[in-house]
Amino acid sequence: MSSTLVVETREIDPVEDLLAAADPARPLAWLRRGDGIVAVGAPLRELRASAGSTGLRSSALATAWRYLASGARIDDPVALPGTGLVAFGALAFDEKSASDSVLVIPSQVIGRHGHTFWRTTIRVADADAPVVTEDQPYGPHWAGTVGPGAQSPQGYQDSVRQALGRIAQGELSKVVLARDLTGTIPAGSDLRRLVRALSTGYPDTWAFAVDGLIGASPETLVTVQNRTVTARVLAGTVGRGADADADTAASAALASSTKDLDEHQYAVQSVLASLRPHTRALAASEQPFLLKLPNLFHLATDVEGELAEGESALDLIGALHPTAAVAGTPTTIAIGVIRELEPFDRGRYAGPVGWVDAAGNGEWAIALRCAQFDAGDDDIHVTAYAGAGIVAGSDPESELLETRVKFRPLVDALA
Repeated sequence: MSSTLVVETREIDPVEDLLAAADPARPLAWLRRGDGIVAVGAPLRELRASAGSTGLRSSALATAWRYLASGARIDDPVALPGTGLVAFGALAFDEKSASDSVLVIPSQVIGRHGHTFWRTTIRVADADAPVVTEDQPYGPHWAGTVGPGAQSPQGYQDSVRQALGRIAQGELSKVVLARDLTGTIPAGSDLRRLVRALSTGYPDTWAFAVDGLIGASPETLVTVQNRTVTARVLAGTVGRGADADADTAASAALASSTKDLDEHQYAVQSVLASLRPHTRALAASEQPFLLKLPNLFHLATDVEGELAEGESALDLIGALHPTAAVAGTPTTIAIGVIRELEPFDRGRYAGPVGWVDAAGNGEWAIALRCAQFDAGDDDIHVTAYAGAGIVAGSDPESELLETRVKFRPLVDALA
């Protein structure tokens, strides 16, 4: 049997709701401001890399993807981001995680970019073209509740104190510590409802669903389009105020906070150092700007460069992840501290999530404001995560409150 992939993209009439075409139980989606791509029907193939893979898992997936894409026959007159041969990806945060890193190759995709809509079919050369499936009506509304998981609120504050002790001893400058919430939702729940709630409630984030990981991330890891590399660094956070005056005060406090500006600078320098070997003409804005989300403000800096020859978005992921924004500084020491102080495996939380195409273009975010959904015998298990950056001067209670703010988008959507 041939392993050559045959890929055909064609423009289609406008689609009112891309998500209506997705699988209710295992949606595959990547959406932002109404644009994006959604898989239709069963996936064609999955590429997986597990703990113990030789070298970085991202490198193993990049090699497998390069091989698969190099032999594909692609007919794509639309030529927009997300057309042609694509794979959806979600990678584990830690190389030692028990969770797989995965690239899922769909059999069909529908997508939108501005006013253009398309359908892509992907098949093996000697197989029939996939049947165009009908939209599936949304299942009934459902609700889920989550409560403290392996890390209790008190346990989290204790971990923050331990981290502050390590920082005071000079072991590291910053570590990002997370906590988890766990719960269940009814078996057979239509998970597209959660993706839709996150996508409409937080339109400026990347709303994603890949292999049971569903969330809405404000943080781009890296984007490659026509070999132009862009990345947005977020570090330094404050909750929004209850009214306009409190909002102005909160944003002014963040913009002038030495602690947050230092934390942000660590993250920017980490990203620049990681990207330089893979890019040309790399530059970052001199001062961070304030990114306003419905529930909080972030300090943000944009980075831009040109992709070096022979590289792809997956290679950049391997170079960038984990960033100081989700691990700490120095990163290798921070990862060790995270393994010690977090009483759970992060899985794909704070790992790369996004898509890649045959030319190495792609959009990748950091999997934040997210939860992992895994089907059990009687219901669907949910584990949600949120974290905060700990630096000298951090206050354990304030960091706990920051995680509560970050949990809110997902907890609200679950309810």
